[in-house]
Amino acid sequence: MTDNGSLGLVDTDIVRLFTADDPLVLASGSTLGPVDVAYETYGTLSDARDNAVFICHALTGDAHAAGYHPGAKRPGWWDNMIGPGKPLDTDRFFVICANLLGGCQGTTGPSSIDPATGRVYGLGFPLLDMADFVTVHRALLTHLGIERLLAALGGSLGGMQALEWALRYPEQLTHAAIMAASS
Repeated sequence: MTDNGSLGLVDTDIVRLFTADDPLVLASGSTLGPVDVAYETYGTLSDARDNAVFICHALTGDAHAAGYHPGAKRPGWWDNMIGPGKPLDTDRFFVICANLLGGCQGTTGPSSIDPATGRVYGLGFPLLDMADFVTVHRALLTHLGIERLLAALGGSLGGMQALEWALRYPEQLTHAAIMAASS
């Protein structure tokens, strides 16, 4: 089932970016590993790898920003913005959307198993900082072989991530679009 202009059926991929032997070092100094990240991509990465746009989602979003999952009746949360001829035109841009660390929608979070206890983290999941979200997203870019983004964009919590990225790693972004976000 697709709407007019939808990307149709899409898949969510999951990749392990950090391990117990090579853990994520959080802004707090704590470590977390393994760390799996759920993400979706739309469009084609150019040979020059210069057309990548990263969508940082808001608190209630997830990696499924566009298209349909098999059996779904509704498309991704930003389907009206992503696809051929839409503002994030997948004929021009390679669009990436990853679930947040701690988001529990395929990415490591409180519902994941804590390897130290063999039980879900629950309230024992470490506190996170905006920098932690960006560190994980940057690791995903490395996994995808992308050194520099054409843009990072997001609204609300996603806008705070795009701002963090622009302030800490300006060499990795050509543009940042920050909507309805505080600093």
